[in-house]
Amino acid sequence: MDNMIVYIDEAAYALKMLTPMLPSGTARTPTRWIVVGCAPRITHNASKWVTNSARQSWRGKWADKVFEQVVPLLQGPDDSVITQVARGPLCDLTETLLAQYGAARVLDARRPKLGQDLQPVTRQQPQDPQGVWGYAAVVASAGVLLAAD
Repeated sequence: MDNMIVYIDEAAYALKMLTPMLPSGTARTPTRWIVVGCAPRITHNASKWVTNSARQSWRGKWADKVFEQVVPLLQGPDDSVITQVARGPLCDLTETLLAQYGAARVLDARRPKLGQDLQPVTRQQPQDPQGVWGYAAVVASAGVLLAAD
């Protein structure tokens, strides 16, 4: 059985990434899909007024909404789907999942966000820093487009 660890934060983007990777044909091996939901961060202002139990409840509801869109696509004959919500550093979670389930391929299907660096999911994953330079690149390219017109 193949193991596939998939990190997602948005169902629509994850579906675009996962659809081409789905096994097809008769000579396919069963796959264990380990889908890890990475819930959006709550802003500092909102977190001051929300209790920890309410925050965990919100994360659970968010995960249920995302998983109900993604899991049906992954459930094939002889395939199994395991879902969980990420807590803590993703590199540590990946190492824990690899120790628990054995060798696996890891797919980062989280939607990239402009000006925000996503946490790497493995220690070997190259970090692609954007930060302020991401905004500067967008503004510069918009200026070039306006100048070209």
